[in-house]
Amino acid sequence: MTSSDVPSLIEIAFTEAVEGADPDDDIAARLLDAAYEQFCRIGIKRSTMADVAKLAGVSRITVYRRFATKDVLVEQVVRREFRRYFDRFVHDVQGAATVADRVELGFVSSLRAIRRNALIGGLMAVEPDAVVPSMTSDGGRTLAAVRQFLAGGLRREQQAGNVSEDVDVDLVAEMMVRISASFLVIPSHVVDIEDDEQMRAVARRFLVPMLEPPRPAHS
Repeated sequence: MTSSDVPSLIEIAFTEAVEGADPDDDIAARLLDAAYEQFCRIGIKRSTMADVAKLAGVSRITVYRRFATKDVLVEQVVRREFRRYFDRFVHDVQGAATVADRVELGFVSSLRAIRRNALIGGLMAVEPDAVVPSMTSDGGRTLAAVRQFLAGGLRREQQAGNVSEDVDVDLVAEMMVRISASFLVIPSHVVDIEDDEQMRAVARRFLVPMLEPPRPAHS
């Protein structure tokens, strides 16, 4: 299996979000909680399995029985956070009255959820090599997973009659995800991504119009 065939963290998290996957047992959940707290405190590189065991109140052997290596533990923790991200996104847009409102709220929610996540947002700022490669150097698999998630929602909007059947929802989702990803990994000197109202205005001006049917070509 080549590296491009290996599912990314977000791709796996998307699958688990759909399937509602949870830790196998209470001890595993406790260890994931402890690892999350430990990684948020001092980062992944400086944390050890012994640190996690101590925080969880178990032996190192117990940690290794659930997670064979530190890399496996890190992957499981990050995957759980991305799964929560997808769940948060769905929750945030449920109360919106129109598809335009859902696009605006979804755009703001997606950026806020990653940016303000104590683990993922913090790692992207201080240990980008722990997370960013999984998002950007996997042959497009991560982007495809998030696009699939978003396109599914837009397709349901089509079925409900809120979006024209002439709209290519896969292409629209692709563009929306690429725009969101660029704000996350490349700092902007024009748009303040910490300002939710400004980000909603960006979505209203540039993303919502993507839901309009394409104009006929002039002969």
